[in-house]
Amino acid sequence: MAASVEINDTCFCQEHFAEVCEECNVDFREENDAFYGFDSRDRDALTCPPASVNNAGVVVCNEHDSATCSQCFNWKKQISRKFKEAAKR
Repeated sequence: MAASVEINDTCFCQEHFAEVCEECNVDFREENDAFYGFDSRDRDALTCPPASVNNAGVVVCNEHDSATCSQCFNWKKQISRKFKEAAKR
């Protein structure tokens, strides 16, 4: 399995910052859904905004230089939105 990285408590592939990464053959949706108290259902993957690793080895958003950015890394809200979008299909 490919290496993972936590970005504000949510798992992504370390190399591409992707929740679902075909290149690395990983899918962290079930794990992330469970962490935030959701029953895992089919939904589109989270998309990480532009981010980079700072000098301390922590992933931060490029826009605000924050590891806990509530605007860029608000994963629970984004997962909830993805579930609502999936229910409409």
